[in-house]
Amino acid sequence: MKNYKLLTPGPLTTTDTVKQEMLFDYCTWDDDYKEITQKIRKELLKLAHVSEEEYTVVLMQGSGTFGVESVIGSSVGDGEKILVCANGAYGERMAQIAKQGGKNTAVYTEPYDRIPDAAKVEEILKEDPQITHVSMIHSETTSGILNDIEAVGKAAKAAGKIFIVDAMSSFAGVDIDVAGIGIDFLVSSANKCVQGVPGFSYIICKRSALAACEGKSRSVSLDLYDQWKTMEKDGKWRFTSPTQSVVAFAKALEELEEEGGIPAREKRYRENNQELIRRMKALGIRTYVDEAHQGPIITTVFYPEGKKFSFDEMYHYIKDRGYAIYPGKLTDADTFRIGNIGEIYMDDIDKVCDILETFLKEHCGEEK
Repeated sequence: MKNYKLLTPGPLTTTDTVKQEMLFDYCTWDDDYKEITQKIRKELLKLAHVSEEEYTVVLMQGSGTFGVESVIGSSVGDGEKILVCANGAYGERMAQIAKQGGKNTAVYTEPYDRIPDAAKVEEILKEDPQITHVSMIHSETTSGILNDIEAVGKAAKAAGKIFIVDAMSSFAGVDIDVAGIGIDFLVSSANKCVQGVPGFSYIICKRSALAACEGKSRSVSLDLYDQWKTMEKDGKWRFTSPTQSVVAFAKALEELEEEGGIPAREKRYRENNQELIRRMKALGIRTYVDEAHQGPIITTVFYPEGKKFSFDEMYHYIKDRGYAIYPGKLTDADTFRIGNIGEIYMDDIDKVCDILETFLKEHCGEEK
């Protein structure tokens, strides 16, 4: 199997030292392993700029979507209503989770290249006093847009609502003032900007909001409150945890600190993104999102104008030369995506752009 780097929004390219942590088998009941879980929880609170008195962290088996479903299923009870702000596939998935889970749901949608408008959220909340929860995506990887969670959070908290943020692809890659914004539940995943591997999600929870979740979940495995009560005792997960993923994540947290924390990592990601956009412009390739709202996590670009090619052919050409990119996830335009996160540097961005440039010259005829 050929070795290649991932230019995707997660799973992403990890360091060899993170991978090496997974070579040892851990027992889920062992005190050393439970201490690792507790240390991870404390470190995540530091990254979120919150105190242990006001906030806590719950680790949940499964992908990031499991974490989102856990929060929605556990926090929105009977007689309550959630407003989902959606401007991409992941916001739409959040709405699907709420509806399929039997939650009273309202959905506010914007086009994929526009951010949710806090003024519209404020208006919706005034018109519908039944709404108790507001949720949205921070980094919508459908397009690469970075939504304004601060403005929407301000509107939600002014109206006294619970605020849920899916920061799957942004947390630890973009600095987030969780308490300052008024976030009650922030969801992210091990295989994103901390640069761990897949296996679990984590939820940074305001303790008062989490305490209100008791008895609301209709799922056993995704009951956020019960998971927290068990984990709070000594770090024990309720059910079998992804031990290798957990110890790899602990190592990734150490390496994040060694790099200089979130500010240094965000700087690297933004430089990757800016270099990618610069190179794409030189090739005549336009970005889908305007510069004001482009996030540093993943960049969506239109197919080059006037060129005839298949994404599959381009994908394999680039993969054979050391990099895996991402297909588009839009319905209204032909696009592809290139991730800027993981153990990726500007040299990698330049290399993949060189490969793309060669592909376009050698394999793409002009459209008639």
